[in-house]
Amino acid sequence: MDTSITSDTSDTSGHLEEALDRVHASGPERQGWLSNHAPMVVEALAAHGQAGSVHRWLDLYRDKLEDFPDRTAPVTDDNWPSALGDPRRIADWTDHFSRMLAERPWKDVLAEWWPRLLPGLYGGATHTVIRVGHAVRAVAAEENGPRLTELAHALGYWAARHQPVTGLVALPGATTATDALDSVPAIEPGHVGFRNRLAAVRRLPVWAQEVTDPDTAKERLTELVRAATHRYATHGHGEPTMLVHAATAPNAVLRTLDSLPRDQWIPSLQAAWTASAAVTAMYVPLAPVAYAPPAHLAPEEVVERALAHGDEHVIKLTDTALDIGDEQALAAALRSVELSEPLA
Repeated sequence: MDTSITSDTSDTSGHLEEALDRVHASGPERQGWLSNHAPMVVEALAAHGQAGSVHRWLDLYRDKLEDFPDRTAPVTDDNWPSALGDPRRIADWTDHFSRMLAERPWKDVLAEWWPRLLPGLYGGATHTVIRVGHAVRAVAAEENGPRLTELAHALGYWAARHQPVTGLVALPGATTATDALDSVPAIEPGHVGFRNRLAAVRRLPVWAQEVTDPDTAKERLTELVRAATHRYATHGHGEPTMLVHAATAPNAVLRTLDSLPRDQWIPSLQAAWTASAAVTAMYVPLAPVAYAPPAHLAPEEVVERALAHGDEHVIKLTDTALDIGDEQALAAALRSVELSEPLA
């Protein structure tokens, strides 16, 4: 049987909602730690004219889905601090955000909880904030039941996997995001797994600390996303899957900014920089390699390549590359196709 994913850009109304309904029967993780990428991927495909393909992609991914976890005890306005960062409370947190989003405008809920969650965006290997970024883009484009439910699931996942990073030594920085990423020191060898590698991050260069204006913060965050995406083309071989997050995590923050109060933009920039730099430190290769794409493809052709490949991280990096839209970003997306194993 042919299991390849083909493109379908015909009438796609409701396809994302149907896909999200399917996904919400599953938990945000599998095997106790690995993130469920399905909600992020189906949103990315729908955002780029491929909503008609989301069910076929889900059919290929379904073996990686596990049942939604059991509930423990309700999260309340009084006890939430003790539940923050407890992965056993994923279902409880999802219920909590579902109740809030049913009672209040979603932007009000986001504005209240973003500063509480932002220090812990490293949880779930940054997939927590990435999922929220996709959910925010979806609900900002069209507010409806399945999209609000996805925002509740995303925020609940972030709250349950909340993981701060503290005790970092600040190193001298650089003027540009590109130079700052180049100056990130690698962690010592011998650490296996994201959590152990993250614990080994002790020193990071300072970047954009002087920013005091929200608009400048947005400009610098845009610069960071572009630099991290471009960098993947020459450094992605260090760890083709994990280095995707050096770009997609700050991009999740960037695409959320316009839905947040402006006074939250500067701390968002600093958290995004720390996340991108930390991932860079954890997986930086010994040396970059020169890379030239085999062909200069139009954005829609790059989407087709990513969809045909099917790997969830390839699709998500392509999504970020399309946000940037220049040739270097599209080359990075094509590089991820070459480096990654296709979805089987």
